[in-house]
Amino acid sequence: MTETISTAQYIEHHLVHLAYNVKSGQWHDDGSFWVLNVDSLLVAWVVGFAFLFLFRFAAVRATSAAPGKLQNFVEIMIDFAQGLVKESFHGKCDLMAPLSLTVFCWVFLMNLMDLLPVDLVPRFLELFGVEHFKVVPTADPNMTFGLSIGIFLLILYYNFKIKRPKGVLKEMFTAPFGIWLFPINIMFRLVEECVKPFSLSLRLFGNMFAGELIFILVAAMLPWWSQWLPAGAWAIFHILIITIQAFIFMMLTIVYLTMAHEQH
Repeated sequence: MTETISTAQYIEHHLVHLAYNVKSGQWHDDGSFWVLNVDSLLVAWVVGFAFLFLFRFAAVRATSAAPGKLQNFVEIMIDFAQGLVKESFHGKCDLMAPLSLTVFCWVFLMNLMDLLPVDLVPRFLELFGVEHFKVVPTADPNMTFGLSIGIFLLILYYNFKIKRPKGVLKEMFTAPFGIWLFPINIMFRLVEECVKPFSLSLRLFGNMFAGELIFILVAAMLPWWSQWLPAGAWAIFHILIITIQAFIFMMLTIVYLTMAHEQH
């Protein structure tokens, strides 16, 4: 007999990660620092390698003759990223266009997992004894903060590489109010830099978590035969959110790295 659970239990079940405690060696989330959300990492790696394989496959088979659909798609995506970088970034950095393309495609693919039926992957993995599994990596704040911290480290690196430590210190002490108000300038600069990873991560996490929660609520509150209309309507709208959030994450990455290359 199938065990009947309440709506609250169903929602709670779908909000629990497949967590592994590195320190204790147990599959349990005790709230400590050494807990890994294995489901988020696994899905992120799978879609990331799928993106790399697909684009590498298109590059290897690229031809100057009539291109196929895959080559056309890859060329459109590359031109798209290069065009945005060219419009926004006026420095010289060979990393900007590949980084922007990778950020957009990776975040988009992780967001796209939200369109899978809520119970599809968890029910399948239950057959193999996996009790919990969340399939949307960007609905996990640990994943979005990890992405944003990587971008933040690049921001710091290019700040010191382009402006040198002397230039960075000069900006911190003198901009925007002049040297005589250097305590306020330093405070503003610290706030500005600390806000960047938060603006990247929390915006992405908030939108994707809200979208995932709506799908879970639809599945929890309606019988299976009546879920298709509201879930389908939300999925169509959610495609726009998925794309916009990936685009915003990419654009903020370009803007922040542009600021790191330019004088105040």
